[in-house]
Amino acid sequence: MKNSIYIYSLLVVLCSCNNSKLPPIAPDVITEFTLNDTDDPAIWVHPEDASKSIVFGTDKETNGAIYAFDLEGKIIENKTIKNIQRPNNVDVEYGFRLNDSTTTDILVFTEREKQQIRMFSVPDMKPLDGGGFPVFEDEELLENRLPMGVSLYKSPKDSSIYAIVGRKTGPTDDYLYQYVLSMDSLGVTAKLVRKFGSFSGKKEIEAIAVDDEAGYVYYSDEGVCIKKYYAEPAMGNEELSCFGGEYFLEDIEGIAIATYKNGEGAIIVSNQQKGEFNVFSRTDNTFVKAINLGTLETDGCEVVTVPLNSTFKSGLFVAMNDEKNFYFYDLERLGLQ
Repeated sequence: MKNSIYIYSLLVVLCSCNNSKLPPIAPDVITEFTLNDTDDPAIWVHPEDASKSIVFGTDKETNGAIYAFDLEGKIIENKTIKNIQRPNNVDVEYGFRLNDSTTTDILVFTEREKQQIRMFSVPDMKPLDGGGFPVFEDEELLENRLPMGVSLYKSPKDSSIYAIVGRKTGPTDDYLYQYVLSMDSLGVTAKLVRKFGSFSGKKEIEAIAVDDEAGYVYYSDEGVCIKKYYAEPAMGNEELSCFGGEYFLEDIEGIAIATYKNGEGAIIVSNQQKGEFNVFSRTDNTFVKAINLGTLETDGCEVVTVPLNSTFKSGLFVAMNDEKNFYFYDLERLGLQ
């Protein structure tokens, strides 16, 4: 009862601070606070007991961290990665091959101040990267080597896992670099396989999300539109679409892709300054609706469409909130189906 009163009171405050005129949907869970500045979440679904799934979230500062939360929003201290120099975005992928008989799930995040990405095993949280993989190494300007966004893609062709990395600023072409992650006799490597992606130059590109099954990568050119490309390197670097810009107040931010077995689904994108999320069709990218989840200035968001526990019976949507925390919602309450 106390938690319900707290959430209701918080929503009353939040509704007076954003620009949405839509009725707010209260979160089911609000996480404990991080130390500095939350930014982007990722969700790892436990393969044997979904109630033990973990939500990871970046805390963006020089003394930053990747916080691990249980489904009640409590910090899991022994799975939190600390002393990370300005982590921005984070993602998870399943079934990274360590050898012929062993696989592990992985967590990858950007570490901006060290111009690198990091890679850890999940759920044991062991580093697999020898301290980090440098990115954008061929860029002469330091400001073009500062990674922000990252999303992982697992190819249905051969199960290769790729990290698609964006940056704080960059050129009008080849803004994103794509690295294949693989294990050899010397350990895990990250090899650059392509550069792609246009940039308007108006604001920045941070949010990146990949639809593994459909084979598309989406990213937010924040002042313009959501851009769509093939995720498979062999499919080429043609821009497939630039959509949705007219539905945003200012910045186009975090992207989450809800996928269902029937091929349907939704692309959920943060309309940051309006305090809303815009929902687009996964099949044809047309606008469906806007929803108000009561968050402030949301950067990153993430979603899974499988039942996790009695609270998240239809899946979980996680949104960053600009008060050093994250909001969790039972997916059914977003009304996507």
